[in-house]
Amino acid sequence: MAASGGYRNGTHKGNMKVDRLVSLSSATKSSSLKSKPSPASPASSGLRRNSTGSVGGAKDDAGVPGRVRVAVRLRPRNAEESVADADFADCVELQPELKRLKLRKNNWDSDTYEFDEVLTEFASQKRVYEVVAKPVVESVLDGYNGTVMAYGQTGTGKTYTLGRLGEEDTAARGIMVRAMEDILAEISPETDSVSVSYLQLYMETIQDLLDPTNDNISIMEDPKTGDVSLPGATLVEIRDQRSFVELLRLGEAHRFAANTKLNTESSRSHAILMVHVKKSVKGRDSALLSENCNSSHMVKTFKPPVVRKGKLVVVDLAGSERIDKSGSEGHTLEEAKSINLSLSALGKCINALAENSAHVPVRDSKLTRLLRDSFGGTARTSLVVTIGPSPRHRGETSSTIMFGQRAMKVENMLKIKEEFDYKSLSRRLEIQLDKLIVEHERQQKAFEDEIERITVETQNHISETERNYADALEKERLKYQEDYMQSIKKLEEQWVMNQRKHGSERTTFGLKDDNFDKTLNGVVPVASAAEEIAELKKLLQNEASLRTATEEEVNNLKSQVVQWKRIEAAGNSEILKLRKMLEDEAHQKEKLEEEIAILQSQLFQLSFEADETSRQLDRGGSGKVLGNLDSFMSQIRHSQLSDSGNGDKASIAKLFEQVGLQKILSLLEAEDADVRIHAVKVVANLAAEDGALPWIVQNANNEASPIRRHIELALCHLAQHEVNAKDMISGGALWELVRISRDCSREDIRTLAHRTLNSSPTFQTELRRLRIEC
Repeated sequence: MAASGGYRNGTHKGNMKVDRLVSLSSATKSSSLKSKPSPASPASSGLRRNSTGSVGGAKDDAGVPGRVRVAVRLRPRNAEESVADADFADCVELQPELKRLKLRKNNWDSDTYEFDEVLTEFASQKRVYEVVAKPVVESVLDGYNGTVMAYGQTGTGKTYTLGRLGEEDTAARGIMVRAMEDILAEISPETDSVSVSYLQLYMETIQDLLDPTNDNISIMEDPKTGDVSLPGATLVEIRDQRSFVELLRLGEAHRFAANTKLNTESSRSHAILMVHVKKSVKGRDSALLSENCNSSHMVKTFKPPVVRKGKLVVVDLAGSERIDKSGSEGHTLEEAKSINLSLSALGKCINALAENSAHVPVRDSKLTRLLRDSFGGTARTSLVVTIGPSPRHRGETSSTIMFGQRAMKVENMLKIKEEFDYKSLSRRLEIQLDKLIVEHERQQKAFEDEIERITVETQNHISETERNYADALEKERLKYQEDYMQSIKKLEEQWVMNQRKHGSERTTFGLKDDNFDKTLNGVVPVASAAEEIAELKKLLQNEASLRTATEEEVNNLKSQVVQWKRIEAAGNSEILKLRKMLEDEAHQKEKLEEEIAILQSQLFQLSFEADETSRQLDRGGSGKVLGNLDSFMSQIRHSQLSDSGNGDKASIAKLFEQVGLQKILSLLEAEDADVRIHAVKVVANLAAEDGALPWIVQNANNEASPIRRHIELALCHLAQHEVNAKDMISGGALWELVRISRDCSREDIRTLAHRTLNSSPTFQTELRRLRIEC
């Protein structure tokens, strides 16, 4: 490991001038780049037009054709080349306006190659990102898979192009940093998510750059779709750009690097950055709401939101090198061999795809297995090949150019990855259900409090009214009673005075002469009597007026009583209305609970459909369900039990024919207790036979006490079996059991009949229907 140079610390060293590219883009070129669309724009717009494909990434039947796009980037001369190749011209000549590159064989002959984009040594990092990676990033945000890969000789600037952090100079930021900036700018933190894995392929072993202890990650392939996944890799969710830069710095510190003759810090492994983007499709996840005009409830039909899942893979390949030029030895030599073998396997796969070969050797290397979707798969792939100007490395430059030319012939079929987000819908339904429950409980509590307040106020008002009415009535009664007593007292005093006055006048006039007496007796008594009658009439008129006033007051009081009764009746009617409203609210609560149950069933059904859809996608169909053999076996056992029961009935019927009912009944009076018990059981069993139960019901009230007692015991014995309950009800035996439980002379038989009626659910149901208490 000492020969390999240990781990890279992620810092930019001062003597690392080989990986540097001079970014001298002028302001004029920058403005032209902003106003002029890149050549990849038509393809990108084509992807956007086809982004409304069928839902379900694994079920897309058709894709959008997309060729692998290749750009070539020339590194400027470094200090060593400026001295060693000072007398020699560059081996390449770029024609960026024609998108051509000329590779010189000698001073008078050269080969010309065309690429999708030709980037000179003066091209800025921003220009490289917009031409090479930005169309791929836009496709990933639209739900497609995308790959950006750098290929070239060691020391030509692959890591600089892809993984430069740009902490000292923001203009030097590489494709990885700029791609994450665009992704974070386009997603919504509330509904979307971005997660990242950072790996390296070292000596045919996949290692986790975020967790160095995880140094042997296996590759999993879907047998149906061929999708490649790394379930053992660390997956980190990204919330901001700063955390992503820290993650890249951590990964670069764990990446293997070594000092060779061609590069002071040469990458000895292939670095692979995987960015998983999950983005909700706006405008297609809203809930559809409809209202029924005849109902106060709203019916909501929820449609699960649609999410698009795109994966961006950024691959920084280790540089191809010749052993004699790099000077590798020892462990570094073994690393170089492994690198060259994996790059050779990648070149064979691209050659086979370019030539439309029937067999593509993707399993020759773990690198080709990881890039299975990038070349000939469903991903949008952009390749940047980096070359140097030195004529000493013309052979490596020519090999790199030919690799890019063959890659341009590879066609991919781009497929969108869309699916329904059932988990999000389930969470939304649960939240809404909780809100509905809380709101319903709050409204129910408020309604109950309002009902209680109105009831208390009504009761207080009625109590106060009754109390005021009683007090007023008592005051009026006392007042009239006092007035009446005073009037009676005055009349009595007046009458006494009149009596005394009349007596004294008669005594005085009796002493006169008879003649004079006759004269006075003929005139004076008549005058006093007339006055007394007039005064009495006046008193009677006063009493009549008082009586009339009293009657009017009584009538007023009666009308007040009627009015108070009406108020009380109105209060009672209001209470009845409130009770009716409370009952209606209870019914409404039951309906809401039913609706909540329906929503829960819809949630469970949606979850079941999601799981069923996933299982169908995994299995490709479901098998037929076999018949229920247990049901068939239970039917056979039931038929056997039925045959056994018929045999018992046949034997009892045969006993009835041979012995006769009267002889069996005579055994009920046998002296032997066992004989009587068996006779009772035989009679009870005979009750199950056709025609025997009516006879027992008819003779249950037999005059012969022993026979009646044993028949009553037989009825109780028969009623203890629930299977006989319906037959006994239809045959009239239930009434006899009720009679026995009430009127039987023996207490033990009454207790047995009462316990039998209470223990049978069928008898209890019939007794409640007939409103009979037992």
